[in-house]
Amino acid sequence: MKIIDYKNSLIDSYKKNKRTFIFYLILRGLVILTLIRCILTGNYESAALCVLSLILFLMPAFLQQQMRIEIPAVFQVIIFSFIYAAEILGEVDHYYVKIPGWDTMLHTMNGFLCAAIGFSLIYLLNRGSDNINLSPFYLTLVAFCFSMTVGVVWEFFEFTMDQLFFVDMQKDFIVNNIGSVSLDPENSGTPFFIGNINETIINTANGQSYVVNGGYLDIGIIDTMKDLLVNLLGAVVFSIIGYTTLKFSKKSVIAENLMIKPVK
Repeated sequence: MKIIDYKNSLIDSYKKNKRTFIFYLILRGLVILTLIRCILTGNYESAALCVLSLILFLMPAFLQQQMRIEIPAVFQVIIFSFIYAAEILGEVDHYYVKIPGWDTMLHTMNGFLCAAIGFSLIYLLNRGSDNINLSPFYLTLVAFCFSMTVGVVWEFFEFTMDQLFFVDMQKDFIVNNIGSVSLDPENSGTPFFIGNINETIINTANGQSYVVNGGYLDIGIIDTMKDLLVNLLGAVVFSIIGYTTLKFSKKSVIAENLMIKPVK
């Protein structure tokens, strides 16, 4: 009985905003259809991602009930969209490969969302404590650092997965120019530059050969730095919004729709 009551409470939390609930149901239906398709085609790895997405869709309502907080409807829509775009469109439907900039867009959104979450958590702590009174600048700084820390930890995760399982989460890039001290024939530590690369040949110890057309294959470094840079951009954008809202005591429509609030 408790499980049924708990499920109903999760649904009720979404029904407080009809549009958000309808949007949630549409995305959930699309994920279920994708799950069925994956099972029928024997793609069980993608099916697992679909199940994970369905679980993640429940997290906003779960957190609201457990932490006694209110996540704005607009923020929930952004979270649902992010999950669907990253897990279903990105991983299952391979948008990361098919659409240039898809990964960049999501990392920018991630920086923005994490800054909003970090800002809200510290803001709630600041308001709910008699012993803590943080300035708007410090609140913004903590939110910014929180967002960047999440971004760095995620890149650590991608690197670990690539090193252990060779899944290429850090997407490779084709580059035409490289500079490396390892290529210096005199080992003097002087960067050795090679430009206008149009082909790379890879020979393995067992006699196999692979050709990389178009240039040299960069293994993850450019992707990692690009992800962190756009994460920085997203974090800075929300930090500016949060700081100006607190500093000048003006109501911001953007901040109002993205700030997590305590349940009254």
